[in-house]
Amino acid sequence: MRKLIIIGLMAATMLPVTAQAQSQREVRRDRQELRQERHELNRAYRRGDPRDIREERRDVREARQELREDRYDRNRRWGRNDWRGYRNSNRALYARGSWRAPFRYTSFRTGVRIAPAYWGPRYVIADPWRYRLPPARAWQRWVRHYDDVLLVDTRRGTVVDVYRGFFF
Repeated sequence: MRKLIIIGLMAATMLPVTAQAQSQREVRRDRQELRQERHELNRAYRRGDPRDIREERRDVREARQELREDRYDRNRRWGRNDWRGYRNSNRALYARGSWRAPFRYTSFRTGVRIAPAYWGPRYVIADPWRYRLPPARAWQRWVRHYDDVLLVDTRRGTVVDVYRGFFF
């Protein structure tokens, strides 16, 4: 009986890992298909046949849509936006408070490199699970920037993800 319970627990822990790997493979495959469709569209432009160009444009649109849908499904499956509903029922936890920074507010985008002063230890969110934020990977930290939350890659200083208006 003990072995059966242990096997059941092992299977329960492995299921999310395999599902995540599968969804990552789907997104990667869709990205690859999108690149291929763009390549074929460029080839159609070089040939100059309007019918081919129209068909290839349609294929690129469909590939983009598939990629968007797979990304959305992956994010929904792993609770990326789980914090929104939780925030509405726990407003006191997300209250802004008297938080101020010695620098002005800047609206950061993903991929932008920011100075270490913005993601110093004073601004790191030590318990992202408390706010229902997805876990940060190695070398990444969740950082508060006024009402926004940034996921910063601390090796390069680049913004990986941004949640605007996270705190009230």
